[in-house]
Amino acid sequence: MDQIVESAIFCLGLFIGMLIMLNIGQRIGAREVANDPKSARAGTGTIEAAVFGLLGLLIAFSFSGAVSRFDARRQMIVQETNAIGTAYLRLDLLPANVQPALRETFRRYVESRLEVYRKLPDVQAATAELTNSTKLQQQIWKQAVAACQAEEASSAARMLLISALNEMIDIDTARTLAFKVHPPLIIFGMLFLVALASALMAGYGMAGSKSRKWLHVICFALIIAFTVFVILDIEYPRLGMIRVNAFDQALVELRETMN
Repeated sequence: MDQIVESAIFCLGLFIGMLIMLNIGQRIGAREVANDPKSARAGTGTIEAAVFGLLGLLIAFSFSGAVSRFDARRQMIVQETNAIGTAYLRLDLLPANVQPALRETFRRYVESRLEVYRKLPDVQAATAELTNSTKLQQQIWKQAVAACQAEEASSAARMLLISALNEMIDIDTARTLAFKVHPPLIIFGMLFLVALASALMAGYGMAGSKSRKWLHVICFALIIAFTVFVILDIEYPRLGMIRVNAFDQALVELRETMN
C-alpha cells in the first residue's frame, strides 16, 4: 500500500478514535459529577498533566527525530554528488587509453543511481535498480584497480583515485541504510495510545460543561492527528508528500557534465 495512504488511514483512525474517547470521557465525567458534584474531579489534575506532558514529549521527540533524519538524507545526496564528482575528475590521472571505458561506466552508474529514487514509491522496482547500481559500482572498482595496476599509471593515480572510489562506495551504502532507518513501530503505537488517553482525559475534564464544545473537540483531535501525519510524512521523504527529490537535481547536473 502507498505510504501516503497508510499514513492517512493511521491518522484518520487516530482522529476518529480521539473523537470517540473525548465523548466517552465526557460521559464518564458527567456521570461522576452527577453522583458526586463536589469531589468528582478531585486529584485528577496531576494525572491529566502527566498524560498531556507525555503526549507533548512524544510528539516533540518524534518530530525532532524525523526532521533530523530528513536533513541527514538531504546532506547525503550532496555528499554522494561530491564523492562521485571527485572520483570522476580523478580519472584524468589514469592513462588516456583506459579513461573512455571508465567514464562510460561512471555515466551509467550515475544514471542508475538517479533511477533508484525515480522509481520510488515502487520499492520493488527501486530495489532491482539498486542491485544494478551495485553491479556497476563493482565494475567501476575492477576497471579502476586494473587501470591503476598498469605500468604507465602513476602512484598519484593509485592513491587519489582509489580513496575517492572508497568514499563514493561508502556514501552509497550510507544512503541506502539511511533510507531504511526509522523509529521502531512501537513508538508510533505508543503515540497513538497516549493520544487516545489524552482525549479521554480531555473529555473527562469537559464534563462540567452543560453543552458539548464541538469546536474545541474537533480542533483538538484534528490538530493532533494532522501533526502525527506530518511526522510520518517527514519520516518517509521518498514515499510521502514531503520530498527530498529536489536535491536529486545535483546528481542530474553532474550527469550532464559527464556528457
